[in-house]
Amino acid sequence: MKRLDKLRDMFAELGIDAMLITNDQNRRYMTGFTGTAGLVLVTKEEAFLVVDFRYVDQATEQAKAFSIIEVSTKADLLEEIVRQTDRLKVAKLGFEQNHVNYYSYTEYNERINAEMIPLSNAIESLRMIKDKEEIAAIKTAAEIADAAFTQLLDFIRPGVTEIEVSNELEFYMRKQGATSSAFDIIVASGFRSAFPHGVASNKKIEKGEMITLDFGAYYQGYRSDITRTVAVGEPNNDLKGIYTIVFEALSKALSSIKPGILGKEADAFSRDYITEKGYGKQYGHGSGHGIGLDIHEEPFKNANCEIRLQPGMVLTVEPGIYIPKLGGVRIEDDILITQDGNEVLTHSPKELIIL
Repeated sequence: MKRLDKLRDMFAELGIDAMLITNDQNRRYMTGFTGTAGLVLVTKEEAFLVVDFRYVDQATEQAKAFSIIEVSTKADLLEEIVRQTDRLKVAKLGFEQNHVNYYSYTEYNERINAEMIPLSNAIESLRMIKDKEEIAAIKTAAEIADAAFTQLLDFIRPGVTEIEVSNELEFYMRKQGATSSAFDIIVASGFRSAFPHGVASNKKIEKGEMITLDFGAYYQGYRSDITRTVAVGEPNNDLKGIYTIVFEALSKALSSIKPGILGKEADAFSRDYITEKGYGKQYGHGSGHGIGLDIHEEPFKNANCEIRLQPGMVLTVEPGIYIPKLGGVRIEDDILITQDGNEVLTHSPKELIIL
């Protein structure tokens, strides 16, 4: 299994001879197991997935590269890790420090007879580069989101509430094969469009308002993330001007992002343009992030990101301007870093739509 091989190749550099995996998404990434409980132990020669009786058949079917060990209850999972690390004489056991609380760490440290080595983003670094199956799932999730946006344009009108718009998106994406939305859908109209994370409320949409729609589909474990801002009736000139700036910033970024550049350089393509136009202080968030099993993954594309973009990464590009009491605009696409540039995965129109 390529993922196991890649993880084991990192052992020497990480200073470990085995790794304990506890995070749900990292467990799924390494094993293919989609259950909600279980511990993974990977050594240089063996790989185990420890589950309780509820998941034995599922784990056997999904995690074919792993030896499945059944325990009676969830409470017995750690005891089995203790037995296996003792049996295999594990001396240095890596664990996911970003995903282990202090109580669990204390328990591991007291019960496991190996030196516990804290690791940060070890598996997440592997997850940054998507394989063909992952890319195919994300592309389908993006197609579902695009179809939902097209469908939604006939639904939005004055008097409809934000939560009704959100529910329509959710319902349609599920009908198209999505398990659910990829995250809590953002529908922010009028003054609320100045809230970057304005999750849908009971506010009614009014004529002349901008509406920011930030949503995505969750499909076969993978996610899309798209934002479009539309107007209901003619918006004022200030909002139109902001929209033009954000649209141009996104266009500049999409035409410039390529492999080999640092995340902070990719961030600067849209940030510098918006700053030149006088709205730098109104663009307070990062310009994008990785997507995959999680809606927010490495690399986080901001002014401090030192990660170099590589082919196979899937990222969002999402410049925005937010002015309190007036409103805001964000436009977001998903892109795949290719050998010589990027491929845009979300294809909904980006020019201002006035409904």
